[in-house]
Amino acid sequence: MGAPVNSAEPPPPQDAAAETVDALLEAARYDDIDDLMSIASAGVSLDSKDSEGRTALHMASANGHLDIVDYLIRNGADVNAYNLEKNTPLHWASLNGHIEVVKRLILSGADISSLNSHEKSPVDEAVSRGKMDVIDAINEAAAQVDLARTQVS
Repeated sequence: MGAPVNSAEPPPPQDAAAETVDALLEAARYDDIDDLMSIASAGVSLDSKDSEGRTALHMASANGHLDIVDYLIRNGADVNAYNLEKNTPLHWASLNGHIEVVKRLILSGADISSLNSHEKSPVDEAVSRGKMDVIDAINEAAAQVDLARTQVS
C-alpha cells in the first residue's frame, strides 16, 4: 500500500497573495475595469497594498483613470490610503495633473491637507509641477465640500 494521501490542501504560498495584489494594481494602472472587477469579485480587498504601500486607487489616480477611480470609491476603497512615502491617491492625481480625478477624490472625502513624508500636501505637489489648473480644481472641489457641509448643518 502506498503512503496515505493528504486530502487537506496546503495553504497558498505568500507569493500568490502578492501576485494577486500586483494584478489588482496593474488592472487599475492600465485602466482594465474588467480585470479589476474580476479580481475584486474573487474576494481581494480593494485596499490591498503592494510592497511599496500602493493601492489600486493610487494607480488609477496617478494615471487619470476616472472610471476605475469611480468604481473603487463606489466599492469602498479608502480615498486617504497612503503608501510608504505617505502619498495619497490625491497626491498622485495632483502631481500628474488629473483634474477630474482630483475633484472626484476630494468630493469623496480625500484630505487636501494630508502631508507626505516630504512634508508636501497635494497642493504643494501640483505647484511643484506648475499645475495651476489642479490648484484651481482643488480649491473648487474643497469649496463644494464646504458648501455641502454648511447646507447640511
